[in-house]
Amino acid sequence: MHEFIDSPDDVIALKITGTITGEDLNAIMDRTDAVLGKHGKVHVFVETQGIGGLQLSALPQHMARAMPLFGKLGQFGRVAVVADQAWMRAGSRLESALLPNIHYMVVGPEGRGDALDWVMKGEKAETANA
Repeated sequence: MHEFIDSPDDVIALKITGTITGEDLNAIMDRTDAVLGKHGKVHVFVETQGIGGLQLSALPQHMARAMPLFGKLGQFGRVAVVADQAWMRAGSRLESALLPNIHYMVVGPEGRGDALDWVMKGEKAETANA
């Protein structure tokens, strides 16, 4: 399940819990497309909690929609991932290493406030990649 968090117009902020469904992925892609269409630089805050899986039947459609984002990587600025699960933090750090021109912060739940401030306001946080 996903829930969007109030944020400035150039920020995509959301919380994801439980199983990620095709409806979740579609809503996130709709928001991403809309924000990218309006702004030269977009920032992302994602908080995950208790991710239990991904609806596999949704992957083909999502991949088809997500592939064009590789041509827009230069539009992504700050990306913060707050995850309560170590495997999610590890995966986010791997993604960060593969996308070196995007600035990442990956933290556990204790770093949520700093991560949100960093994405929303660009303020340097001391817990980056904790």
